[in-house]
Amino acid sequence: MTTDDLVRPRSLGVDLDGLRSGALTPAGYLNLLCERIDEVDPRLRAFVAEPDRRARLARVAARSDPAAPLAGLAVAVKDIIHVDGLATRAGSDVPTEALSGSQASVVTRLLAAGAAILGKTVTAEFAVAAPGPTVNPHHLGHTPGGSSSGSAAAVAAGMAPLALGTQTIGSVIRPAAYCGIVGFKPSYGRIPTDGVIAHSPSLDTLGWFTATVADAALAAATLCPGWRAAGAGRPPVLGVPAETYLARAGEAARRAYAGHLGTLREDGFQVRHSSVLTDFADVVACLVTVDRWELARTHETWFRAHGDRYRPQTAAGIREGQRIDRADYEAALRRKRDFTAALADATASAGVDVWLTPAATSTAPAGLDSTGDPVMSIPFSLAGFPAVSVPAGRDAHGLPWGLQCAGPPGGDEQLLEYAAGIERCLTVRRPAGRAAGTPGPGSAAPTPTG
Repeated sequence: MTTDDLVRPRSLGVDLDGLRSGALTPAGYLNLLCERIDEVDPRLRAFVAEPDRRARLARVAARSDPAAPLAGLAVAVKDIIHVDGLATRAGSDVPTEALSGSQASVVTRLLAAGAAILGKTVTAEFAVAAPGPTVNPHHLGHTPGGSSSGSAAAVAAGMAPLALGTQTIGSVIRPAAYCGIVGFKPSYGRIPTDGVIAHSPSLDTLGWFTATVADAALAAATLCPGWRAAGAGRPPVLGVPAETYLARAGEAARRAYAGHLGTLREDGFQVRHSSVLTDFADVVACLVTVDRWELARTHETWFRAHGDRYRPQTAAGIREGQRIDRADYEAALRRKRDFTAALADATASAGVDVWLTPAATSTAPAGLDSTGDPVMSIPFSLAGFPAVSVPAGRDAHGLPWGLQCAGPPGGDEQLLEYAAGIERCLTVRRPAGRAAGTPGPGSAAPTPTG
């Protein structure tokens, strides 16, 4: 089996239409996905092993309601999100009974809409930095990104049309880009995070992966309370942040990004350069302080009891957080609030609808000992902006590029509408979005993942 056979994303919209029309029966559909999992997951290792998956899903199919909004649609769930009847391991060796908790309300919402939980997907340990076993469907020797690695790979390989993930720093945007699919992170707080093992509660945000932006919007109608689809309007004004920020991307990523901007300009999009993020080093320091202080506190009890079971990357992050003074943490929270307001003001004053940036510092790096650098997502995660990763062609080695689209908090519906237009342009004009050259590493030291 070649990697071309592994990369076969399914359309959520097509699956849902088939289930609603009766062209697909719930039992037949779920069996089809189980066959795909059996076929490709031994190579990709995106799902947490579940010996009785078929039997469990057969029972789910028997109870399926064809009139429900999601009518039996299969959804994969990152293994830090509690689902009744499925153990939560969080990619760790900490005893599952210590990690148990009430089912996440986002899962209850999906089930109430008629969805079927296909299974749990692999995560970096506690959604921090220590990678799970998942590999990239485009190249098995490369990382799929993290920490939502299994969810991204599962969608890219057509094992699920929709998979839930979480993002604290870059854990939806980056793996979506590395795996060549769409990742959507709503505004901070748009979806409740109860029933999700916390990393940094001031940053943690639920998100999801789909094949297309239209599919992400279909999912949002159920997942986001109060969702109202935005009507079609004028093309967005695209904002390009300061060089201080863009310099964190590798040379090949910047070359590809310039090509994508050129393609969008040729298609009629207005592009404005801005001085936003000239203080990017301070932004990074602020996020790291908040993230690490909160990580140490959310794991305080577990780490005291089971610290010897934690992997070195996770333990190092917790110990870093333990050394941060509360006064420094509180100062960072104030800086976070000020930065959020300043970025929203700068977005409005510049007349920018969408900040358009590289989704990652490079295409998926070789090797499986790291999930890659999340630095390109830092400002928008710190400010709680919604963000979308849109596929944008491939590099000379066939690895996907992604473009990150971010907009003001609360503008989720409009952001997805804008992202759909960007996606259409890049799909139709794909040759201009394909960059020559080899993927390059980021130009600065790695930052924490999440």
